Amino acid sequence: MHRLQTERGTRLAKSRRSETEIRVGSATNGVVPQWGAGRSLAAGVWQWLGLAAVAGAAVAADQVTKWIVSSSLSLGESVDVVGPLSIHHVQNSGIAFGLFPTATAAVIVLTGVAVTWMLVFFARSGGRHPILPVALGLLLGGSVSNLADRVRLGHVTDFLDFRFWPAFNLADSFIVAGVAVLIGGLLLADREPRRARTINVSTNRP
Repeated sequence: MHRLQTERGTRLAKSRRSETEIRVGSATNGVVPQWGAGRSLAAGVWQWLGLAAVAGAAVAADQVTKWIVSSSLSLGESVDVVGPLSIHHVQNSGIAFGLFPTATAAVIVLTGVAVTWMLVFFARSGGRHPILPVALGLLLGGSVSNLADRVRLGHVTDFLDFRFWPAFNLADSFIVAGVAVLIGGLLLADREPRRARTINVSTNRP
């Protein structure tokens, strides 16, 4: 009788250990990774509205400043502002910062391809990070504004001149800022899951 009770106690203890046992690589809140994996990353209504607002503001700001410079200064005329910065009215038929000035047609095609790719990427991954509407909005706004000028006029108006760097416009600045924000946001998004996994491992230890 004593041995039978001992065997039953041993089986009960093993059963309880097996119920509370956690396998390596698993988590107590197993619903969370399943929910994260099943969540759609496609852009929603609010992401599209944010993208449109940022891109529209970028296009408007770039076009207004180009119109002011073109209306106020003759081609080649410049006005000193502060330090090395001057407002210098120049025309550029190439890409940003005066590169490839004789490849206008190729620049138009490549810009159109880039804009299409950004829209497709945002449609599929716009919900991945809250910074994406801002980053891609700046990229799209700057690209579309310069693209419209190249198609309509055959060139873009550049006016921000630091003397030691080729003249550029607000659209070029928006493109560079958009790339910087996009890279920074994606790097931060990649670091957050690693930090979360580290916290989960430390809290699950006995």
